[in-house]
Amino acid sequence: MDGAVDGGAAAGVVAVFWAWPALGAGAWPTVAAGAVLAGMTAGAMVLRRRAPFGATLAAGAATVAGTVLGVCQDPMLAAAWCLYPLAIERARRTRVVAGVLAGVFAGLAMVTAVPEGDAAGPGRQVVFAVAALSVSWLLGTVTGRQLATAREAERMRVQLEVARDVHDVVGHALGVVIAQSGVVLGLPDAREEELRETLSEVEEHARRALEDVQGLVRTLRAPDGGPAPGRDGLAEVVEATRAAGVDVDARVDAGGAVGGRVGAVAFRIVQEALSNVVRHAPGAWCTVRVRREGDVLVVRVRDGGARRPVGRAPGAGSGSGLRGMRERARLVGGTVAWGARPGGGFEVEARLPVGGAP
Repeated sequence: MDGAVDGGAAAGVVAVFWAWPALGAGAWPTVAAGAVLAGMTAGAMVLRRRAPFGATLAAGAATVAGTVLGVCQDPMLAAAWCLYPLAIERARRTRVVAGVLAGVFAGLAMVTAVPEGDAAGPGRQVVFAVAALSVSWLLGTVTGRQLATAREAERMRVQLEVARDVHDVVGHALGVVIAQSGVVLGLPDAREEELRETLSEVEEHARRALEDVQGLVRTLRAPDGGPAPGRDGLAEVVEATRAAGVDVDARVDAGGAVGGRVGAVAFRIVQEALSNVVRHAPGAWCTVRVRREGDVLVVRVRDGGARRPVGRAPGAGSGSGLRGMRERARLVGGTVAWGARPGGGFEVEARLPVGGAP
């Protein structure tokens, strides 16, 4: 599409500003030179996205040469066309003063009185040339800065999403490891077999966490974002939570296919909620419910409160996991609510639109 637009613009400039002056030149050598310069201009306009600097120089030089030979009446529109992508490319390295000067030159060129008499033709062409180049540079700089800002915002969004994923994966694995280690440390007469079994489970959880982090890296490199965690991944998280001493009752009934992003968000919310149960409610019972209500996927994780201490007493936490749940839900147009239950324990409920955010 971009190539067709550039080609159409090149054909229009050549037809309007080169063809008639060249045909009226009379001498064939001059006409031939005009044809070569016109082709050079058209080629520069078509290739402006690949080599904006070279295309701008070529178009400007061809226009000046054609004007001197009398076979061109282009007021630097071709050069301005090529200058626009160059201004976008150099926007971040262009000082604000340069943009202001470009605007001043454009304004002066538009309001300057064109000389009268014999100089009216060349004078008008110079005024139009200054205006065209200045406006092109000014618009390209503004657009380039907007694009740079959008790219920076997207980069920050990706970094935040990766940070949330790493927090969920590593936090869950470390929570399970700490809980299992605390169980063994709390046994006064732990046998060697129990110690070995616990160490083996700790190694397995650490290995799985490492594999999950490596999977996140592969997901970043994949052009389509990679596959989202499915029911198998949820079952593994539930089993790991049970191994940490939490009695988990999980029921998943999505009622059909769920969008990849929504499924991934639901998985991460369950993972983080179970991590919080392991850290803050050791030995508790816990229920996980994932079901579909119309066009909404409801995820509810509820626990009955801590029943036994595990190792060192856990702190209150920073709340970053709960905030991460809310941020994930917002990305797909959903909501998350949490709070203490009247009879004791804690509950997290997420409501996610099955189709994702509009």
